[in-house]
Amino acid sequence: MKTTSFDPARFAPSDASEKAGHLKQTWTASAEGGRGAFAPRPLIDRSWQRAKRFGVKPEQGTNSVLLQADELEHRRTSTALADVMPTLHGGLGTVADASLQIMVVTDAEGRVLWRSGNPGVLRRADAICLEEGAAWSEETTGTNAIGTALSADIPLQVHSAEHFVRALHDWTCAAAPVHDPRDGRLLGIIDVSGPGSTFHPATLALVDTVSRLAESELRTAHLTSIERLRAVAAPLLSRLDGPALVVDSHGWLAAVTGMPPVDRVALPDSFGAGHSWLPSLGTCVAEPMPGGWLLRVTGADDLGSPGRVVLDLGDPRRPHITVSGTAGSWAQDLSPRHAELLYVLAVHRQGRSAAQLAVDLFGDPTRTVTVRAELSRVRRRLVGLLDHRPYRFREEVEVEVLLPDAPRDLLPHSTAPAVLGARTPAGPESS
Repeated sequence: MKTTSFDPARFAPSDASEKAGHLKQTWTASAEGGRGAFAPRPLIDRSWQRAKRFGVKPEQGTNSVLLQADELEHRRTSTALADVMPTLHGGLGTVADASLQIMVVTDAEGRVLWRSGNPGVLRRADAICLEEGAAWSEETTGTNAIGTALSADIPLQVHSAEHFVRALHDWTCAAAPVHDPRDGRLLGIIDVSGPGSTFHPATLALVDTVSRLAESELRTAHLTSIERLRAVAAPLLSRLDGPALVVDSHGWLAAVTGMPPVDRVALPDSFGAGHSWLPSLGTCVAEPMPGGWLLRVTGADDLGSPGRVVLDLGDPRRPHITVSGTAGSWAQDLSPRHAELLYVLAVHRQGRSAAQLAVDLFGDPTRTVTVRAELSRVRRRLVGLLDHRPYRFREEVEVEVLLPDAPRDLLPHSTAPAVLGARTPAGPESS
């Protein structure tokens, strides 16, 4: 039997009954272990497969253990999302209320931090545990807009029977991720949810636009904080001898003296006051400042000799790299694109040309400009690890790649051909 991929976005609102029927047939066939006449969208199909591996059952409930009040308050006050809540309420909260829906904001683990909207829909949400402190990752609730947007790291809509758990089939939800512009980390998800009959086709576009507006507001606030730090740093640096620089807590440069300026210094996750070794600076002494660090470089010409690299892709939501060498060790989270690049280079130790990497990442050998720009950023942050012509890890560097237990969980956000091919047992990582 020929199977056609079913995309609910192709149906007009007047076709709601037909759309729901096709989705129900698709879901029923999947729940019974088969495939119907219509296949789910590839994004939804991958999410369903993950839900099955997590042990989520189609007929289970959606209840979860709520966060304690003090833990919920701690997460609210410690996230940058708190700074943009007025923007989110103004851009989505009032619209959700007027359109018989609710707005939900979660952290990067899928825990609901805030919600607002139509009172009647809020009461209905209580019945499915879509409430403050609840868990909505794919591991706990299967395919849903919040959990699947967390996993895929893209804006998306989940309609009716595209939800893995039957209890959510009366709901349609649209969600988009919000990233911290200072380091690219995923802060959380903003979501609009409601009964399928009240959902408008433009809701996903609105959610995505508001998420980008929130990121823009965070970026502006960051630039303002850098300017404040620069004003404090300038007179301090003028009294110092030797190379030094002042960076904010994420490594972004505020001021520099005695050395060429850089955009950003890669700081390890466990960075603190005292002597440190940093790949781009060598040995330095770090002193805390309000909002950042003073770095006095004591060994700018001795960058150490990185000997071992561990590329850890085991956690689908937090790829990171650890570098060890004679001067010490250093660790840092990776952006999704940099994780893809380093994975491909780790698999192909003999090296890849820009055109080959363009095929690996985009399926298009002409996108070499994008590849070279990204690799330039990676090489600036991982000084001494990578060579070019071709691009590769240096021969003297030992490289280990830690993969997730399930191949399909390898960089689940990625659509790079090299990663898609590696999600099967016959992929490159098995060689």
